[in-house]
Amino acid sequence: MRLTRPMLAVAAAAAVLALAGCGSGDGSAEAKIPVTATGSLESLAAKVKCTPDMQIDSDEVRQAICKNTAGKFVFATFATDRGQREWINDAKDYGGFYLVGRKWVAVGDDKVVKSLQTTLGGEEEIGTDHSKHTS
Repeated sequence: MRLTRPMLAVAAAAAVLALAGCGSGDGSAEAKIPVTATGSLESLAAKVKCTPDMQIDSDEVRQAICKNTAGKFVFATFATDRGQREWINDAKDYGGFYLVGRKWVAVGDDKVVKSLQTTLGGEEEIGTDHSKHTS
Protein backbone atom coordinates (compact mmCIF):
# COMPACT_ATOMS: atom_id res chain seq x y z
CA MET A 1 0.00 0.00 0.00
CA ARG A 2 1.34 3.36 -1.01
CA LEU A 3 0.96 6.28 1.43
CA THR A 4 -0.15 9.54 -0.12
CA ARG A 5 -0.03 13.00 1.37
CA PRO A 6 -3.78 13.06 2.10
CA MET A 7 -3.51 9.71 3.90
CA LEU A 8 -0.55 10.95 5.94
CA ALA A 9 -2.45 14.12 6.83
CA VAL A 10 -5.46 12.09 8.01
CA ALA A 11 -3.21 9.79 10.05
CA ALA A 12 -1.42 12.75 11.62
CA ALA A 13 -4.70 14.45 12.47
CA ALA A 14 -6.03 11.24 14.05
CA ALA A 15 -2.83 10.92 16.12
CA VAL A 16 -3.10 14.52 17.34
CA LEU A 17 -6.74 14.03 18.33
CA ALA A 18 -5.96 10.76 20.09
CA LEU A 19 -3.11 12.32 22.05
CA ALA A 20 -5.18 15.34 22.97
CA GLY A 21 -7.86 13.04 24.35
CA CYS A 22 -5.38 11.23 26.63
CA GLY A 23 -5.42 14.07 29.12
CA SER A 24 -9.12 13.90 29.86
CA GLY A 25 -10.42 16.08 32.65
CA ASP A 26 -9.91 19.73 33.33
CA GLY A 27 -6.13 19.51 33.66
CA SER A 28 -6.10 21.75 36.74
CA ALA A 29 -4.12 19.26 38.84
CA GLU A 30 -1.44 18.94 36.18
CA ALA A 31 -1.29 22.70 35.70
CA LYS A 32 -0.43 23.25 39.37
CA ILE A 33 2.69 21.04 39.27
CA PRO A 34 5.70 22.86 37.84
CA VAL A 35 8.48 21.30 35.79
CA THR A 36 10.63 19.20 38.10
CA ALA A 37 13.46 21.22 39.63
CA THR A 38 17.10 20.18 39.40
CA GLY A 39 20.23 21.23 41.21
CA SER A 40 22.29 20.78 44.33
CA LEU A 41 20.78 20.08 47.72
CA GLU A 42 21.45 23.68 48.72
CA SER A 43 19.82 25.16 45.61
CA LEU A 44 16.74 22.95 45.98
CA ALA A 45 16.50 23.85 49.67
CA ALA A 46 16.73 27.54 48.81
CA LYS A 47 13.80 27.18 46.39
CA VAL A 48 11.58 25.93 49.24
CA LYS A 49 13.03 28.45 51.72
CA CYS A 50 14.80 26.16 54.16
CA THR A 51 18.32 26.01 55.52
CA PRO A 52 19.53 22.40 55.28
CA ASP A 53 20.99 20.79 58.41
CA MET A 54 23.42 18.33 56.78
CA GLN A 55 23.30 14.77 58.12
CA ILE A 56 25.21 12.88 55.39
CA ASP A 57 27.68 14.43 52.97
CA SER A 58 29.31 11.71 50.87
CA ASP A 59 30.15 11.22 47.21
CA GLU A 60 27.06 9.05 46.65
CA VAL A 61 24.39 10.76 48.76
CA ARG A 62 23.91 14.09 50.51
CA GLN A 63 21.13 14.21 53.06
CA ALA A 64 19.83 17.03 55.26
CA ILE A 65 16.94 17.82 57.54
CA CYS A 66 14.95 20.88 56.49
CA LYS A 67 12.11 22.87 57.96
CA ASN A 68 10.00 25.56 56.35
CA THR A 69 6.48 26.93 56.79
CA ALA A 70 5.00 23.66 55.46
CA GLY A 71 6.80 21.56 58.08
CA LYS A 72 9.84 19.37 58.64
CA PHE A 73 11.23 17.04 55.96
CA VAL A 74 14.35 15.21 54.82
CA PHE A 75 16.06 16.24 51.60
CA ALA A 76 18.50 13.94 49.82
CA THR A 77 20.43 14.24 46.57
CA PHE A 78 22.20 11.41 44.77
CA ALA A 79 25.17 10.97 42.47
CA THR A 80 23.33 8.43 40.28
CA ASP A 81 19.77 7.55 39.29
CA ARG A 82 20.39 3.96 40.37
CA GLY A 83 21.59 5.03 43.82
CA GLN A 84 18.49 7.17 44.20
CA ARG A 85 16.11 4.35 43.22
CA GLU A 86 17.83 1.89 45.58
CA TRP A 87 17.60 4.40 48.44
CA ILE A 88 13.91 5.05 47.78
CA ASN A 89 13.07 1.36 47.46
CA ASP A 90 14.73 0.63 50.81
CA ALA A 91 13.24 3.68 52.53
CA LYS A 92 9.68 3.01 51.33
CA ASP A 93 9.60 -0.12 53.53
CA TYR A 94 9.40 2.30 56.47
CA GLY A 95 6.31 4.08 55.12
CA GLY A 96 6.03 7.80 54.53
CA PHE A 97 5.55 10.11 51.59
CA TYR A 98 8.27 10.80 48.99
CA LEU A 99 8.57 13.60 46.48
CA VAL A 100 10.88 12.32 43.77
CA GLY A 101 12.78 14.42 41.26
CA ARG A 102 15.83 13.74 39.08
CA LYS A 103 18.55 12.64 41.53
CA TRP A 104 16.74 14.10 44.56
CA VAL A 105 14.01 13.15 47.00
CA ALA A 106 12.14 14.93 49.80
CA VAL A 107 10.54 12.85 52.55
CA GLY A 108 7.86 14.10 54.91
CA ASP A 109 4.20 13.82 55.73
CA ASP A 110 1.68 14.04 52.91
CA LYS A 111 0.84 17.72 53.53
CA VAL A 112 4.52 18.74 53.43
CA VAL A 113 5.26 16.70 50.30
CA LYS A 114 2.28 18.19 48.45
CA SER A 115 3.38 21.69 49.48
CA LEU A 116 6.94 21.07 48.24
CA GLN A 117 5.57 19.71 44.97
CA THR A 118 3.98 23.08 44.14
CA THR A 119 7.49 24.59 44.06
CA LEU A 120 9.77 21.71 43.06
CA GLY A 121 7.53 19.61 40.83
CA GLY A 122 8.36 15.92 40.93
CA GLU A 123 6.27 12.80 41.45
CA GLU A 124 4.81 11.68 44.75
CA GLU A 125 5.41 8.11 45.86
CA ILE A 126 3.96 6.52 48.98
CA GLY A 127 5.76 4.06 51.23
CA THR A 128 4.37 0.88 52.75
CA ASP A 129 1.36 1.43 55.01
CA HIS A 130 1.96 -0.50 58.24
CA SER A 131 -1.17 0.79 60.02
CA LYS A 132 -3.15 -2.36 59.11
CA HIS A 133 -0.62 -4.65 60.80
CA THR A 134 -1.54 -5.95 64.22
CA SER A 135 0.85 -6.87 66.98
